[in-house]
Amino acid sequence: MGTPAREVVVITGAGGMGVAIARRLGPGRRVLLADYSETVLQQAVKQLEGEGFDVHAQQTDVSDPAAVKSLADTAETLGTFRILVHTAGVSPVQAPPERVIAVDVVGTALVLDEFLRLAGPQSVAVCIASMAGAMATLPPEVERALAATPTDQLASLPVLDPQKLDRGAAYSIAKRANQLRVQWASLAWGRKGARVVSVSPGIISTPMGQEELSGPSGDMIRAMIAASGTGRIGTPDDIAAAVEFLVSPAASFITGTDLLVDGGAIAGMRYALSRGE
Repeated sequence: MGTPAREVVVITGAGGMGVAIARRLGPGRRVLLADYSETVLQQAVKQLEGEGFDVHAQQTDVSDPAAVKSLADTAETLGTFRILVHTAGVSPVQAPPERVIAVDVVGTALVLDEFLRLAGPQSVAVCIASMAGAMATLPPEVERALAATPTDQLASLPVLDPQKLDRGAAYSIAKRANQLRVQWASLAWGRKGARVVSVSPGIISTPMGQEELSGPSGDMIRAMIAASGTGRIGTPDDIAAAVEFLVSPAASFITGTDLLVDGGAIAGMRYALSRGE
């Protein structure tokens, strides 16, 4: 009898959150890391290899269909695809609306589409959305379009017209789109015995989170943290712990939904800040 193929974990986004997730999910598995930045990617690989993990890397622009297909092809050669954690994305301080739409909306849809062909019983995909998705109020017909429009037509939806969106609005809509896309994708993934969920982090102490705190919305973000139930910024491991649970057998009945991991920031915004507390 041959040696069973190693389980493969694919993590897009090799920043602080991606590395924390790799540490949680990597033991005993083969990790395939992807990032737009070759520099960030190699730093993460060096760090994880130094800790004993079996890590492979591939520079990937998730907004490029050919690049995403190549990533899935690589995953297929490494062993048995088991877990996808899609953390790759750009924030309002990092990119203009058109790039936010391309990476955060279209990129997420491309990744879900491409890895569906590798999915099998017990495969799990986790897409990292954001608490910003809770701030986008959209009509039901727009939400259905964001959920179900074919990926190659997504960017043409009127709600995603970058000429009509500022950076903050583009990001909120993009992250709501992630949550909705996961709901829709759960049907196709479920037919293969697989699950797909999203996690919506609050303010997390990653380079991206620190950029947001230093940006134009910094004061508002600090007020949200102060009004939250925990009163603190989140850590990458807070998110990694949630992801670890969601990909485990203990979460086998959880699919097509979003887990808000924000330390109570949205609740504080709705019920404390609204009263002027």
